[in-house]
Amino acid sequence: MIKETIWTHDDFFISTDKSLLELEVIYRFLHHDSYWAKGIDRNLVEEAIRNSILCYGVYEGTLEQRKLVGFARVVSDLVRFSWLGDVFILPEYRGRGLSKWLMSIIIEHPQLKGTSFNLSTEDAHALYQKYGFKPLTKIENRLARPLDWEAINEGLNINI
Repeated sequence: MIKETIWTHDDFFISTDKSLLELEVIYRFLHHDSYWAKGIDRNLVEEAIRNSILCYGVYEGTLEQRKLVGFARVVSDLVRFSWLGDVFILPEYRGRGLSKWLMSIIIEHPQLKGTSFNLSTEDAHALYQKYGFKPLTKIENRLARPLDWEAINEGLNINI
């Protein structure tokens, strides 16, 4: 079990408490604005969050009066492997150092710190390289099975 934690900085805080997440904000960004999950169904966003070992919400305000302005989730066995995904800061909050703050918190998490971290990005290589991410070596040794939305929906009994 991973302990829920809160970090504060100026008028913002980051929390790993999933009960604080504003699912509608996350869903809208992923469904409408992301290049990696455009068109994703809300039920699939909820399922992905539920099944992720850690989710990080970036909030403006206080615990009692908050607005979600960023998000990231981690899938991991907490021993050898971690996958970082669905990382975003809402456009109107970019340029304030929030993504750097978020990344520094994620990579320093004591149960993730030593794991082999993977991610995919089309446009944020420079950000992630600042935190130790490197292009894959021996790419010919890596394999991936393509995403199959139909099989995922069927397996989760979701009718779209």
